[in-house]
Amino acid sequence: MSTRSFADLGVPSNLIAALNDMDRSTPFPIQADTLPDTLAGRDVLGRGKTGSGKTLAFAIPLVARIAGHRAPAGKPSGLVLAPTRELATQITATVEPLARAAGLRVTTIFGGVKQTRQEQALSNGVDIVVACPGRLEDLMRQRIVDLSRVEVTVLDEADHMADLGFLPVVTRILAATPAGGQRMLFSATLDNGVDKLVRKFLTDPVSHSVDPENSPVVAMTHHVFEVGGKDDKNELVRALASGTGRRILFTRTKHQAKKLAKQLTADGIPARDLHGNLSQPQRDRNLEAFSTGTARVLVATDIAARGVHVDDIELVVHVDPPAEHKAYLHRSGRTARAGNEGTVVTVMTSDQRKDTQALLKKAAISARPVAVTAASPVVVDLVGEVAPYVTPEPVAPQPQQQRRSGGGHAPGRGRAGRGKGTGQRSDGAGRGQGGSAGQGGQQRRQGQGGQQRSGARQAPSGQGRPQGQGSAQQPRRRATRPAG
Repeated sequence: MSTRSFADLGVPSNLIAALNDMDRSTPFPIQADTLPDTLAGRDVLGRGKTGSGKTLAFAIPLVARIAGHRAPAGKPSGLVLAPTRELATQITATVEPLARAAGLRVTTIFGGVKQTRQEQALSNGVDIVVACPGRLEDLMRQRIVDLSRVEVTVLDEADHMADLGFLPVVTRILAATPAGGQRMLFSATLDNGVDKLVRKFLTDPVSHSVDPENSPVVAMTHHVFEVGGKDDKNELVRALASGTGRRILFTRTKHQAKKLAKQLTADGIPARDLHGNLSQPQRDRNLEAFSTGTARVLVATDIAARGVHVDDIELVVHVDPPAEHKAYLHRSGRTARAGNEGTVVTVMTSDQRKDTQALLKKAAISARPVAVTAASPVVVDLVGEVAPYVTPEPVAPQPQQQRRSGGGHAPGRGRAGRGKGTGQRSDGAGRGQGGSAGQGGQQRRQGQGGQQRSGARQAPSGQGRPQGQGSAQQPRRRATRPAG
């Protein structure tokens, strides 16, 4: 913590009151270092490790600089770009109390949800937009948002945006903001093209780095547990998840995250999953359950390695070691945040030993592998008090869909020209080559010796139908009528 107060750094009194209400009365080092320059309007390049307080370091000057400048509809005064929906949501949660204190309006823009509410917020007028690049550029192309009056632009986690391939979009977005505006870029590293953004868009920037890039957190304790096989690993992971405090368990794949959360919940350990296959409402519900304590365990892919900030996460478990050391540090950074202590466990099998040790060396982590089981004293001590068993909520049975009689009665009939289908579905619902739905079933029936539908319509009554089907064939005849 800094010995200087926010008042000493020049933060307006109304924002200091809001910071006190947020229980943020003393600046962190990166805030103390950057605020004199950012409040003066300088372009700033800030580098700090995960959990160092970067969000407030740019949120305070962002709000202070545009306070009193009410933006017209669709033309915000402040812009924050973030790589993921989760990070954008977290940034908004930090900016909003400060913005309210200054009489400013904030909205969040990202993909994966309908844009109707985002359009409405912009048309009503917002002063600060916190956005993911993809959806923001979509709205710019539709002329729903105009960045020509942006006074302050912030890029957070610029290195992650580069990793995700967003730099071309970010470049176009920054080019749409006024050249004379203030720009702040925060990034753990300057590789993968981030340095080009700095050279092109920041004017005489002041650089601040409170820690070496990708440095480990001092208050974080690291363990590397080696297990003998799959069953031993499953038992160890279950034991690590069974404590009373909040835990995040990281897996490499979405399928693993979903499966593990389901298994833990069935074992009486309430867990939620977080990964890219979930819709935004599902992500929000699962994060809310984790934040409020309804679920003590979050099982996540690397989507949660940046931007998800939930207080008092005491343990991070790498169920699968990540592919590279930066991911390890960002995953681990969900604990030991804001000066608090935390523990990180990496679980590995013997065949993962070489790669894991190389990864830890790059991350400057000196922990050595220890062979353990779920009952080992070091594991029992780390888990601490085991939480009470929680009976899983019963899963409502899914209603079964009844099969419809008349194989060619396609449920999607009349949808002409919707792409190319295989025509192989047994219910005749396959789409033909640009024709109406139901043609797939018709083609198959013709291959089985049935007569063509056009022939059935031209034949006299009682002729042209396969014997024994009678009037049940009527719906099929309707399914082959041309659309419109």
